[in-house]
Amino acid sequence: ERDSHKGMIIGKQGSMLKKIGQNARIEIENLLDTKVNLQLWVKVKKDWRDSDFLIKNFGYDKNDY
Repeated sequence: ERDSHKGMIIGKQGSMLKKIGQNARIEIENLLDTKVNLQLWVKVKKDWRDSDFLIKNFGYDKNDY
């Protein structure tokens, strides 16, 4: 939700983002049965938790919790 939270996703020296990217790339390659080049970035979206549209876009439904 804030720029300061970005570091939690990226991790120390990018370790968490790297782990996320590696796992995602492996799953996509298995799904497509071919090699892929995956590029990731972290974008800050202010007040995303208050937006029904964004919550649903991330695959969640406020009625489920």
